[in-house]
Amino acid sequence: MTVPQKKSSARTGQVQSLTRALSILNTIGISPSGLKLTEVARKLDLAPSTTHRLLTTLQEEKYVQFDRDASRWQVGIQAFVTGNGFLSSRDLVTVARPYMRRMMEENGETVNLAISEGDDVIYMAQVESREMMRVYSKPGNRVPLHCSGVGKAMLMLMEDKDINRIFQAAGLPKLTEKTLLDVESLKAELAMSRTRGFATDDEEHAVGLRCVASVIYDEYAEPYAALSISGPTARITTARLLELGETVKQFSSDITSALGGRIPA
Repeated sequence: MTVPQKKSSARTGQVQSLTRALSILNTIGISPSGLKLTEVARKLDLAPSTTHRLLTTLQEEKYVQFDRDASRWQVGIQAFVTGNGFLSSRDLVTVARPYMRRMMEENGETVNLAISEGDDVIYMAQVESREMMRVYSKPGNRVPLHCSGVGKAMLMLMEDKDINRIFQAAGLPKLTEKTLLDVESLKAELAMSRTRGFATDDEEHAVGLRCVASVIYDEYAEPYAALSISGPTARITTARLLELGETVKQFSSDITSALGGRIPA
């Protein structure tokens, strides 16, 4: 009986710290001019030392910032980025889903929507194929940039210096026998993808799976998200992969227009 109690206590302590930090962020967020440390501590009934420790932790992650002139704590830039990212993603999925469903119905394969986050790509939404054998990627799943259709679609518009920076840090992990393992080979493929307007994944991320993806742009003609269609190699032959590339490029263009974005010249 003693061991479970200790585990429960430790876990409660961890959750309590998180809850307190979020409460601090919420409290500062509804105070337009910010709050002094003593005011935060009093509002949340916390010890000043505890409050200061939590505030400095939030400051390190840029969720709060300290105004030295006013001696007040205010909401930081990362809180804005996080909240704005949610709003943007929510609008993106809402606008894109009808196009994704039509794309699936017309082509019979699974359609995915993803955004880049750091050195990975995160799936935001999916419309599954009705076929017995189909691809499933849970929203929230991360996939590597170098060997996924959506990842390479985002990469193909990056400058060489950014591509080098990413893979000097992350490398190019081998997921299948077809995964590209050196940056120069990847760059050569990305150059071809850039010319035709879509990127492909030919069993590079998973054996037996092919995928083709294109980019959705924002109002500044900057990459905003990636749209892809994927399925088993038994149905998506090499020839069909290229045909689907033109399809996904057109649907990406339609979604770009619906979002008020514009395709770069």
